[in-house]
Amino acid sequence: MSEGQGVLDGAIPPQENAKLFGHDEAQQFLAQSYRSGKGHHAILIEGPEGIGKATLAFRFANYVLANPEPSLAPYIISDPDPASMVSRQISTGASHNLLHLTRPVDEKTGKVKSAITVDEVRRAGHFFSQTSGTGNWRIVIIDPADDLNRNAANAILKILEEPPKRAMFLVLSHAPGKLLPTIRSRCMPLRLLPLQNDEMEQALQNLGLSMSGEKRDALLTASKGSVSQSLKLLNYGGSDIVDVFAEVMAATGPSARKQMHKLADVLAQKDGDIVLGFFMEHATETLMERARAAAMAGDINAAERHARLSSSLSERITIAQAYNLDKKQMVLSILEDMRLV
Repeated sequence: MSEGQGVLDGAIPPQENAKLFGHDEAQQFLAQSYRSGKGHHAILIEGPEGIGKATLAFRFANYVLANPEPSLAPYIISDPDPASMVSRQISTGASHNLLHLTRPVDEKTGKVKSAITVDEVRRAGHFFSQTSGTGNWRIVIIDPADDLNRNAANAILKILEEPPKRAMFLVLSHAPGKLLPTIRSRCMPLRLLPLQNDEMEQALQNLGLSMSGEKRDALLTASKGSVSQSLKLLNYGGSDIVDVFAEVMAATGPSARKQMHKLADVLAQKDGDIVLGFFMEHATETLMERARAAAMAGDINAAERHARLSSSLSERITIAQAYNLDKKQMVLSILEDMRLV
C-alpha cells in the first residue's frame, strides 16, 4: 500500500484512473445537472467502499474543469484525455483548481493518520480564499468524509453553509449515516451501487487481473461488487483470513485457542492496518448476519447481543489506535467475545 496516498497494492490511484466501470446513470445525472447550470454546490457520493466513488469524483472534476462554462459542456462524461493539461495537472496533484482532502501522513511516523484533521480542512479555507487565475471552478474532494474528526467536520460545515462562488464539493462516504446530519442536509445525495459481475470483471481486467472457473466465481461472490475488496482478498491474504476466522469460530478446546493466537499474530503485524481493517469488516458483517438470523428466528435477545457487539468493534479499534494498545490482545478479546456471544 502507498502510505502517502492510501492506495491498495495493484490499484490505480483514482486521480490517475481514466476508466470507470458501471455507474452510467450517475455520470449521466452529473453531466445533465452541471449543464443545466443549476447543479448543487455539494454532492454526497455515497456507497460501499471500493466501487468507484473516488474515480467518479476525479472524473467529474476533470469534466468540469475542462468545461468551465456549463452550457458548453458535452452531454456525456467521457474518459479523460491523459494528454490534456487538465488531466495531467489532476493526475499529478498539480491542479490549482482541485484540492483532494484525505487522511494526511504523520511527518513523525511516515504513516497515514487515523483521521482527516482540522488542519487539512483549513487548507480548503485557504484554497477558496485564493483567486483562480483562470476564473475556473474550485473543487474540493473529501475522500472520504467518514474520516473527518469532529473538529474537521464542524470546520467543513461552516464552508458548506456559505460556499464561495464557483465552488464545488464532492463529498465521498462509505457510511453516510455516520456523518453529521447538518453536513448531509447541505449536500445532494448521489447513491452508487456495488458493481455487477460483468463490471467487476472489466475493472479487474483493467488492473491486469483475470481468472476463470471456481476461483472467479468465489472471488466475485466474496467481493460483493467492490474492487478494493477483491484486491484485499487477492493481494493481502484476505481469503486466508476468512478461512482461518471460520476455523476459529468452529474450533473447540485447546485447538480453538491455538487458532485464535495464530490469527491474532497475523493481524497484529507491523504495518498490518489493511489486513486488520479487513478482519474488522468481516467480523462486523458476521455479527450482523448472526443478528439478522437470530431476529428472523424470533430470538430478540440474541439479535440484540450480536448487534451490540458489532457496533462496538469500530470503537475498539479506534481506541486501540489512539492509545497505541496491543493489537494482538484486542483481536483475541474480539474473537473471545464472538465465540461467547
